[in-house]
Amino acid sequence: MAGHSKWSQIKRKKAAEDSKRGKLFGKLIREVTVAAREGGGDPDGNPWLRTAIENAKAANMPKDNIEKAILRGTGELPGLSLEEVTYEGYGPGGVAILVQAVTDNTNRTVAEVRRLLERHGGNLGRDGSVAWNFERKGQLLVDATRFAEEAALEAALEAGAEDLEREGDAFAIKTDPASFHQVQEGLRSRGIEIEDARLVMIPKSTMRVEGREAEKLVALLESLEDLDDVQNVYSNLDIDEALLAELAGAEH
Repeated sequence: MAGHSKWSQIKRKKAAEDSKRGKLFGKLIREVTVAAREGGGDPDGNPWLRTAIENAKAANMPKDNIEKAILRGTGELPGLSLEEVTYEGYGPGGVAILVQAVTDNTNRTVAEVRRLLERHGGNLGRDGSVAWNFERKGQLLVDATRFAEEAALEAALEAGAEDLEREGDAFAIKTDPASFHQVQEGLRSRGIEIEDARLVMIPKSTMRVEGREAEKLVALLESLEDLDDVQNVYSNLDIDEALLAELAGAEH
């Protein structure tokens, strides 16, 4: 897909590390809570909640945690009043950055995002300043070490997917948002397990960055991901494969 950003490969490695530290649970709980709040607590009638639950289960979240998150979303259990917010900004070199957060305190969250951007040589932008360069897509990840690319591609296209790309040890299947759940069911009916399913923001065009500037940008993106309120970070950063592997394997 034109405009694909290799930052997603680093994001997946980081998610695996976060799950080991338990940090991923907080983000997944927020996903479940917000999905239940927006579409109701019945996963059979709320496909977004069903997807959030499946992602939580894939990360080995205890059933009790998931059930409580649903009840907080529907208001049957007390909880924080959460709000979904998106921030737009630029990293070093003018690379576009989108930050999606779920927070109970927008003043705190925007201050933290601004502080990190400025610390790493970037800045917070106005609404609409970079969003025009991203489009919303469904993304399904399939383990490339378990399933053949030809079989995964055939199943995905038959189910209505737009394309499939190899990203490290995973196949990333892209869909139109309206076909997101249809493609999931189509893959499962062919016996292809889905490791992760979510709506993502894909850059329409990317910006090539190299050397020290690439290192600074990856450090900035990882720092933003580490914020408790932040759910997702997207960028149009594109870097050399060799440098990507080096950064993905480095300790930050």
